[in-house]
Amino acid sequence: MSTPEKNILNRFYFVAGFMFLLAVLIAIKLADIQFVQGDKYRNLAAQNTTKNVIIPANRGNVYADDGSLLASSVPNYDVRFDAVTVSKKDFDENLVPLSKELSKMFGKRESYYQNLFRKARSSKNRYLLVARNLGYSEYVQVKNMPLFRKGPNRGGFISEQKTVREHPMGKIGERLVGNENKGKPGYYSVGLEGAYHEYLSGKEGRRLKQKISKGRWKPVYDENEIEPQDGYDVISTINVNMQDIAHHALLKQLEAYDADHGCVIVMEVATGQIKAVSNLGKGSNGSYYERRNYALWESIEPGSTFKTVALTIALEDEVIDTSTIVNASHGSYRLYGRNITDSGNGYGDISAAKALEVSSNIGFAKIINEHYKDKPQKFLDHLKEWKMDTTLGIDIKGEGMPVIPKIGGELWSRNALPSMAYGYNLQMTAMQILTFYNALANDGKMVKPQFVKEIRAWNDVVLEQETEVINDQIASQETIDKVRAVLKNIVVRGTGRKLYSENFSMAGKTGTARKEYGNYQEWLKKKKYVSSFSGYFPAENPKYSCVVVIHEPSTKKGYYGADVTGPVFKRIAQKIYTDSPLKDEVNEEDVDDVEMTKAFDAYFDKASLAKREVPNVKGMAGMDAVSLLENLGYKVKVNGVGTVKKQSIKPGAKPKLGTQIVLTVS
Repeated sequence: MSTPEKNILNRFYFVAGFMFLLAVLIAIKLADIQFVQGDKYRNLAAQNTTKNVIIPANRGNVYADDGSLLASSVPNYDVRFDAVTVSKKDFDENLVPLSKELSKMFGKRESYYQNLFRKARSSKNRYLLVARNLGYSEYVQVKNMPLFRKGPNRGGFISEQKTVREHPMGKIGERLVGNENKGKPGYYSVGLEGAYHEYLSGKEGRRLKQKISKGRWKPVYDENEIEPQDGYDVISTINVNMQDIAHHALLKQLEAYDADHGCVIVMEVATGQIKAVSNLGKGSNGSYYERRNYALWESIEPGSTFKTVALTIALEDEVIDTSTIVNASHGSYRLYGRNITDSGNGYGDISAAKALEVSSNIGFAKIINEHYKDKPQKFLDHLKEWKMDTTLGIDIKGEGMPVIPKIGGELWSRNALPSMAYGYNLQMTAMQILTFYNALANDGKMVKPQFVKEIRAWNDVVLEQETEVINDQIASQETIDKVRAVLKNIVVRGTGRKLYSENFSMAGKTGTARKEYGNYQEWLKKKKYVSSFSGYFPAENPKYSCVVVIHEPSTKKGYYGADVTGPVFKRIAQKIYTDSPLKDEVNEEDVDDVEMTKAFDAYFDKASLAKREVPNVKGMAGMDAVSLLENLGYKVKVNGVGTVKKQSIKPGAKPKLGTQIVLTVS
């Protein structure tokens, strides 16, 4: 054998041996993959080709008491453009018309969009943002524009859908309804959204998907699949009309007095249902917005609105009557080393009722000190009995805790009780103050403020909220009647006389408190006040109660409750009274309307006659004539609106049932 042939044969053996060895190694590796590490690689394959996808549940809606939407989830779209996938021909042909359409829709120049797309094309941008946060109708409009209508492959159209929470009322009542936390998408902690998050959020589902060509995923059957459960709907007690009235009445006064912030609450007396809550604070730019839920969160010294509480306690304990005379001095009185002052030169000898009407600090300090200085716990026990020393237990998060001095506590001194008598040395929220006044309006029954009527799953009631009674009777009916008479007189002839109207009656108490008064020297530098008004309307048969609190009005413009908050209360009461007049129920059997009886008898006679012939409907109201003829089996066509002037078939005729009768009305 020649040397070249031998070399070739050696090479052949070498290659064959190498291939055999490689085959053996491959076989060993396959065996290892199949039998030794089979489970591991099968799991990896499953992870890369299948996945469990979370299916989010639709969040429930929040409704007003009449079914109007307060919060709802809607689809929102971002539109982007893949500049690489589009062919040069399609890009050049559609660039100008696409830019024109976008310019018309979004208000930017055509050249802006042309430059934007050309730059994306040159830089091979596959994710160019075109428009953000589009509603569905806007999204459809953009999707059908030149080039984009060709779809994702030829037109480079990319859409991203997300669900956003919208409030049809806008910024009105925003803190009450609640917003999504910016740092925690899908999480709500404030307002109704936060309080009833578990009901609204529903339960997310899961579905198995398999990866197919071009990186797409398709659903596959899985016996463990979980369908999402949509959230329940929350039907609130809020009345859209009253909320709008309260918001704008408060806003107008805050702007007029250049105040820092304020709140308004409107409550239905009998049920405790909250009909409106407005919270407005001044922003850095001077405009007002819903900064915090002041109505529930902020505890303040109530000032003179608390004098009504003190009077109720004294009357109920029968230590005084409304006619009891107290020496209110001449504008200044020193008690336990502290000066107590009244407006002007004081009021001298006045009755207890008059002391509340003119809001005498001295008068109430003397009344409460004289009768409770040796038994202060008796006074405090009433507050405890009326649950005024604790929170109301409202479902909405963030309710402020009242501050009531305790005997021997840090806030207790000889001055504690007389100071409390005129609304200092204690703190309460606006909602807690209103709850007491609402009890007076409700003949002594104190009810818990209620924000939700019911929770629904479609048309099924999941949870129905009943009126919850805090105290069946805070005082005797005699005491309640006396206090209510004084509150009415406050508006007629007392500190709230500027609010008096002959057209409708109101009752309530003004309040003016020095803010941060504990540090008197600091207070003198800034002189901040809190103005308030708490009451109800109509005075004789109360339907709604209301509290208004405004912080830090400009002292140059005014700060007394009668001037600052009183007009807000009156504006709200007047508009609600006008838009939602109270109606008296009349028993049907007590009504004897002669004209109505005659009209009914005439209608009945024609209906009876018509069993034989067409009745004469001339002179009848069009709707009545239609009802009569259709109930008798005839078809009716009406031309015009008003009273019947002409009928196509004369009275007395006997056409077949189903015959059409044409009525001319005007």
